[in-house]
Amino acid sequence: MGDDLTRRVAAEFFGTFWLTFGGCGAAVISAAYPELGIGFLGVAFAFGLTVLSMAYAVGHISGGHFNPAVTLGLWSAGRCANRHVLPYIVAQVAGAIVGAGFLYLIASGKAGWVPAGFASNGYGELSPGKYGLSACFLTEILATFFFLFIILGATSKGAATGFAGIPIGLALTLIHLITIPVTNTSVNPARSLGPALFAGADHLAQVWLFWVAPIVGAMIAGYLARWLYEYSAIVDTTVVEERRVP
Repeated sequence: MGDDLTRRVAAEFFGTFWLTFGGCGAAVISAAYPELGIGFLGVAFAFGLTVLSMAYAVGHISGGHFNPAVTLGLWSAGRCANRHVLPYIVAQVAGAIVGAGFLYLIASGKAGWVPAGFASNGYGELSPGKYGLSACFLTEILATFFFLFIILGATSKGAATGFAGIPIGLALTLIHLITIPVTNTSVNPARSLGPALFAGADHLAQVWLFWVAPIVGAMIAGYLARWLYEYSAIVDTTVVEERRVP
């Protein structure tokens, strides 16, 4: 049991590392690169591809959460064991911080580089489009709700087995295409905390919203899914827990 949990935690660490390093790295290094910048579209696809690639790389080990909100949403749906919740979240936060740290080391190797927002999330003056707190809070609740809704639906009974990573990755891409101008897109508390630690006190002071709102949205989706998808018969998947748990 201990060895199994160690493997699961390691998978969550590396998955969240890759999500933070890859997605935020696209924003920090490549989004506005002279003449060849990938822009919002490229950043959105980068985040989606990190989840898609790691879902198939390690999803069969841990369930491929890579996100505290996903872990809590799946737990509220009866899809994540109680004993996995805290270790998963600790691993996800650690992976995001280490991923952001490596990104900072690489990005700061360019002469004259300044971190600016360092792909952090924010509201008010720290929102890319200067959206207020209420709009940002609602955006993160809705976006995370539908992210979990899609995760749970794509892995429910009757869904195409083995393909869940594709709609999940594309859903995260779509969420970024909608919400980057509003909050710089979180839907993931660990991804928000990692870059904020390197962006400065102002961004760090706003991280609370990007923990509270995604978790609220995810857990609402989880409780709804208990009824909608009738988890009395859970199918084996590669991106979520394989059985109903207490």
